[in-house]
Amino acid sequence: MKELLRTNDPTETALAKALLDGEGIDYFEMDVHMSVLEGSIGILPRRLMVRDRDLFMARVVMRDNGLPVTEDR
Repeated sequence: MKELLRTNDPTETALAKALLDGEGIDYFEMDVHMSVLEGSIGILPRRLMVRDRDLFMARVVMRDNGLPVTEDR
């Protein structure tokens, strides 16, 4: 799996998940329960992961809708 999005903004995460669902792209949300460690102040970002084969289309969908994407390093 590859990282598609890393953000602290819950609205970006919700929009990204809705867009990916609409396109039939499976994703996995990581770091959802990290708020237990950080005290629910939102400093640790959540990550959306997609399959390697879906990464290109997922990035296209995100960019077309004005959302940031994590680039390969």
